Amino acid sequence: MNEAKPQVGDLKYYELLEQLQALDFVLVELNLFLDTHPDDLKSIEQFNKLTQERTVLAKQFQELYGPLQNFGRAFSKYPFEWAQGPWPWQV
Repeated sequence: MNEAKPQVGDLKYYELLEQLQALDFVLVELNLFLDTHPDDLKSIEQFNKLTQERTVLAKQFQELYGPLQNFGRAFSKYPFEWAQGPWPWQV
């Protein structure tokens, strides 16, 4: 049974998704910065901290609402959830 698909007005779904998007944006920017500044320890520490935060948040989101990515990048409950929408980029 898949009781956690987002419903219209499910604010937690959108809040978690927005937090993930914000973390992803910062992680991309830090990754680009570290490509040209590989010895910046403070930035590496920030990158690792935010990566850990994103991992925890993504796990929480996926437990509630299903996978964020397919092809083995996220676990699925039964029945297989990936075929069920909406997908994160559709909201």
